[in-house]
Order: sequence, then structure tokens, then C-alpha cells
Amino acid sequence: MGQKGEETRGRLLDATQELIESGGYFGAGLNQVIAASGAPRGSLYFHFPGGKDQLVGESVRRAGREIGGAVRDLAETVPDTAGLVVAVLALLGDRLEASGWRKGCPVATVALEMAATSDPLQGVCSEVYGSWEDTLRDRLAADGHPEADDVAVTVLALIEGALLLARAHRSREPLDRVARRIVALL
Repeated sequence: MGQKGEETRGRLLDATQELIESGGYFGAGLNQVIAASGAPRGSLYFHFPGGKDQLVGESVRRAGREIGGAVRDLAETVPDTAGLVVAVLALLGDRLEASGWRKGCPVATVALEMAATSDPLQGVCSEVYGSWEDTLRDRLAADGHPEADDVAVTVLALIEGALLLARAHRSREPLDRVARRIVALL
């Protein structure tokens, strides 16, 4: 695929990510994706012959890699897991607030809407969450935490819940409260 094709594919994924983060799976209709991306309709079907589920799945996977990469980058600069989680909550809070409270977790809405009805999308959501859990578990284990698996899932659940509450309240307060509790727990 040439550079123009890669750019078009990237625009389609960018538009899809923006739409699903702000309006969920059902808020990212193909017509909206085409309009937001500026790509011709034929390009959508050329790049994503599997249709909307393929497009959304690749968008979620891509967004998951971006967030996961940011977390791994933070992990290299923060001395311990508690500090890492506080930094991640700050990063996600900045992202959420800068988006006008529209961009919480790039996976959560799709997982809530589609995990029970679409095996491929459920698999992508599970894959992304699993990679984030792995990063947290590895960091906890490196810090010598004896229950790294369970604590990684707990921390991720607290982060996800805090993002949902922050979005619902349009306030960073839930993120700040969860950050304080995680520091105390770890």
C-alpha cells in the first residue's frame, strides 16, 4: 500500500476512534466516519473489507497501543507502581478534560456495548485490557508485590471506574480520589 493509501487508512482510523470515544459503537456510523475522515466511501471498504466491526476493532486496538505505550513510557520514568498509577491517572485526566469530557477510555464504551454480541470486538477489548493488565502486573512484580495479578486487575478496574465517574461528573475529583486510594493500597 502506498503512502496515500496509508494516510487514508489512518484518517479512517482516527475518525473512528474519535467517534467511538465520544459516542460509542453506535455513534460511529459508517457515514459519520466517512464524513469525519474525508475519505471516499470506496476507501473504507477497500481498507476494511470486514466492515464496521473490523474498522472499530482496529481502531480500538490502535488506541489501546497508544495508551499502553504512554503507560510503558511513564513506567520507565516513575520509581514505583503507586507513582506510575498516579501519573497514568493524571495523563488520562488531562486527556479527558482536554476533550471536553468526551475521551475517557478508548476501549470501555465498545466493551460495554458490544462484548456480549460481537465475539471479534469482545476479543479486541479483552486483548487491549489484557495488555494493560500485563504492564501493571509486571511493574507490581518488579516492585516485589506478592499478589501482582490480582492487584493489577484491581488497579485497572479502579482506573476504569474513575474515568467513568470523572466523565459523568465532568470533574477530575474521582480521578484524584482514586489516585489517593491506590497510593494507600500499594
